[in-house]
Amino acid sequence: MEIIKTIGILAIFLTMAGLMFKRILPALIALPSMAILIALVGGVTINDTITHVIGLGSVKLSNAMVVAIFGGMLSILLQKTKVAESFIKKGAELSGDNPWIISIIMMALIVLLFTTLGGLGAIIMVATIVLPILSSVGVGSMTAVGIFLMGVSIGGALNVTNWAVYIQVLGLSIDEVRPFALVMFGIGLTTSIIYVTIQLYRDGHNLNLKSIVVKSLLIVLAAGGAKIGYDYALTAEQQGAIDQVFQMVGLGIKYTVGVAVLGLFAAAIYRVISGKNEQAKEPHWITIFSPIIPLFLILLFDVDFIAAFVFGLLYTFISTYKKGGLNLFIQASFEGAAVVMPAVILMFGIGMLLVAIMGPGGTADVSHYAEGWPVIALLKPLIAHIVPTHPISYILIFTLAAPLALYRGPLNVWGMGYGLAAVLMASGMTGGAIMGLLMATGQIQGISDPTNIQNVWLANEMKVDVQKVLWNTLPYAWVMALLGLITAAYMFV
Repeated sequence: MEIIKTIGILAIFLTMAGLMFKRILPALIALPSMAILIALVGGVTINDTITHVIGLGSVKLSNAMVVAIFGGMLSILLQKTKVAESFIKKGAELSGDNPWIISIIMMALIVLLFTTLGGLGAIIMVATIVLPILSSVGVGSMTAVGIFLMGVSIGGALNVTNWAVYIQVLGLSIDEVRPFALVMFGIGLTTSIIYVTIQLYRDGHNLNLKSIVVKSLLIVLAAGGAKIGYDYALTAEQQGAIDQVFQMVGLGIKYTVGVAVLGLFAAAIYRVISGKNEQAKEPHWITIFSPIIPLFLILLFDVDFIAAFVFGLLYTFISTYKKGGLNLFIQASFEGAAVVMPAVILMFGIGMLLVAIMGPGGTADVSHYAEGWPVIALLKPLIAHIVPTHPISYILIFTLAAPLALYRGPLNVWGMGYGLAAVLMASGMTGGAIMGLLMATGQIQGISDPTNIQNVWLANEMKVDVQKVLWNTLPYAWVMALLGLITAAYMFV
């Protein structure tokens, strides 16, 4: 009976994924349908399917939904007050007119930020700055989305918060995680430069390939050499001294930015009281900081994402206030919420699928299932039978299986990934090999997965189909996964 249920779950997954791939069934319908069918076929009772999968699942990502709504409100307000238009002009003037250089610079900034940042709120905030600049120099909408997603994924490879999960779940040390993460960073950086070059060529830009090759080599060598030099060439005492200097500099920057933000608010209030905004035909230069202030609050002061967006909305409203400004603010709020509704509605299905596979968690009572949540309990034995023990088989099996990181599949850390990790560890696979597997195939999930909230939001923002983003980025992410698995096999298997 269990075999039939397992086959049924896999059939549902493959069928729904295929229908989404072929664009026969939209993800809006396919994801909740997949969640309900998987739960029922997996042995979840009708009552629990209604209560947990549909009920709790639909609000599981409620925080992300609210963040998306506030992000949409800020985005529309920036457009209606012409702050976004002014920002694009300033960004284009400062960046020049070389789309390849600008794309690489923007990606580098994204990588840098997402070595520490994470979550939809940060993605929306950074995207509000980066996407208009890319568009202003003729970078195509699809290319801009791909650049952003690759930058986030590359930065995530060096995000110590992500490392902490591997260390805790798999019992690894930081010295085991760091070398592999650095290799994945190098693989991602090289692949992303190739992606940018090919995509800009497809967008119709004339590129100097010789110059690009030289610059690309310099970027990769500089990034790799600096990082490796810092991590390995210095003694522990030297690293500690440098870290202390960075902490002192960081503290100084933090207080300086805090004073600057207060100064900007004061200047904005003064302009309203003095009536200077009424006389201005274009937004004053202080309005350019509207999308940046929330980012500073999040990055330097750990302010809650929603609260940071509220501060951003408030600053934009004050710094651009003119007669009728309150009506404009209300209009932007309604329109901003409406703009992100497609993304919010899709989050209902993503949450349902997460609960259907992993269970409701929290305080939900599922004790009436003797072996735990039925779906993950059914899939564990299947996974245990396909554990590779040789480096070649490790590479081949998981390279072929890498797309199972999509659609909350068994290689997706946001789906069944950590359940898979537990099964693999119980089957004798080393923690390092499991980390390498999840981090390598995680590139496909992080860059290409249409069920990622950031993929949905970015595709919605740039008016491209999220399924087309999958097909556009998947070949590059798959190559990254292959190279990562080869590295992991050499290091850990």
